[in-house]
Amino acid sequence: MKKDKKEKVAWKVPHTFVIVFGVVVLAALLTYLVPVGQFETEEVTYSQGGEESSRTVLIPDSFSIVTDNEGNQVREGTKLFEAGGEAGFLNYVFEGLVSGDKWGSAVGVVAFILIIGGAFGIILRTKAIEQGILSVIDKTKGKEILIVPIMFFLFSLGGAVFGMGEEAIAFAIILVPLMVALGYDAITGVMITYVATQVGFATSWMNPFSVAIAQGVSDVPVLSGAPFRIAMWAVFTIIGIIFTWRYAARIKKDPKKSLSYDTDSYFRKQSELQDLDAKFTLGHSLVILTLIVGLGWIIWGVIENAYYIPEIASQFFTIGLVSGLIAVVFKLNNMKVDDIAEGFVEGAKDLLPAALIVGMAKGIVIILGGDSPDAPSVLNTMLFGAGQVIGDFPETLSAWFMYAFQSVFNFFVVSGSGQAALTMPLMAPLADIAGVSRQVAVLAFQLGDGLTNIFVPTSAALLGTLGAARVDWGTWARFIWKFMLLMIAMASLFIVIATLINF
Repeated sequence: MKKDKKEKVAWKVPHTFVIVFGVVVLAALLTYLVPVGQFETEEVTYSQGGEESSRTVLIPDSFSIVTDNEGNQVREGTKLFEAGGEAGFLNYVFEGLVSGDKWGSAVGVVAFILIIGGAFGIILRTKAIEQGILSVIDKTKGKEILIVPIMFFLFSLGGAVFGMGEEAIAFAIILVPLMVALGYDAITGVMITYVATQVGFATSWMNPFSVAIAQGVSDVPVLSGAPFRIAMWAVFTIIGIIFTWRYAARIKKDPKKSLSYDTDSYFRKQSELQDLDAKFTLGHSLVILTLIVGLGWIIWGVIENAYYIPEIASQFFTIGLVSGLIAVVFKLNNMKVDDIAEGFVEGAKDLLPAALIVGMAKGIVIILGGDSPDAPSVLNTMLFGAGQVIGDFPETLSAWFMYAFQSVFNFFVVSGSGQAALTMPLMAPLADIAGVSRQVAVLAFQLGDGLTNIFVPTSAALLGTLGAARVDWGTWARFIWKFMLLMIAMASLFIVIATLINF
């Protein structure tokens, strides 16, 4: 008997670990097909805020394919397994996790994510956040929707001014439950925290981790071109607010339309009034005050003293520890000293998947030979090849392809400062050849680097924020693709405008 209707099979986006594994397989195959190459490097010094900064960058004309003694191109070919701490195909997880140092990917970011998770595990165990959420709900009745534009604006400003990124993970832990309790969803929480920071990061006029470095190594006056970029930031931020505001209003009317509705049940259960003692006591207020003062301390440290991963992680640990001690003294949620330790473990456990993906994603770069310009790697050959192609197009098209290239390259090197030091020494002279100003080349870099952080599963900050929101990357991809297309269209428009006005 024939069926009248074919049964519909819902396609499910693979788990993030599966996606990364597939990319690792592709990277391993490339090592058999693409010869390894390398650049020579030099130290470039530039002035930023009256202070001298320096970066090791590649010399564009120095690229060469590595050959053996017989003059044959070297293709390293990834082995299935390597001993002695080398990077074979099956080594990618461990080698990725232990790569780098405390200042960045991967081991530093992994530790950062776990410590933030642990610190907020303690804070959440005090129930101060839940009581604070109940208080906010009570005081914002009828005005809840204003939280969306205000928060989006503030986080976008943070991304633009001091390169806010990983810090969004901590704020998501606070704001996602609030959004769900107010009748929205976890996706809205991610939009007003992490996504907003990356919109600001990508369109910044003074971001020290992207614009300043990119301009410095490209021999462009550092922090120049601010009026154009400020206007661009305003336009992108307004578009982001409108998109998020409309989405939030739609979810408020019918929460079941949310792609994260099922996973949001975790936060809904936490915010059920009948299960909570709706008393905001002195102890709760002291925990919230500790959190606010601690976040102020972090912002001050980042702006005034360039605090980064090691310092910020320790600051969050301090915030968690002090909050736990306050909870013990005031007997919040009947907490005892052992509960501080248990809260830390539970919080770290919640963000463990996000921490693991950082190492797995870094494994992709390791399989390709690493991201050092003066070491033989497939990644260097890919970088040089893309640069050569870009130089052959008309100037407007060349500028757009620079943006497209930076967007794709960001999948492999998510660090803004790392990507600037690796790509801009090549892109800047290519811009000269193509008739594009170096300022436009920097613009293409910052838009390509920042906006794709909203989507790529290799972004530690994105995965950390999604982990805090209990949204898997597949669900996120199904939601964010429309917004990404909008951002790509706007970025392309600004690249074209900048080229036409000879920015």
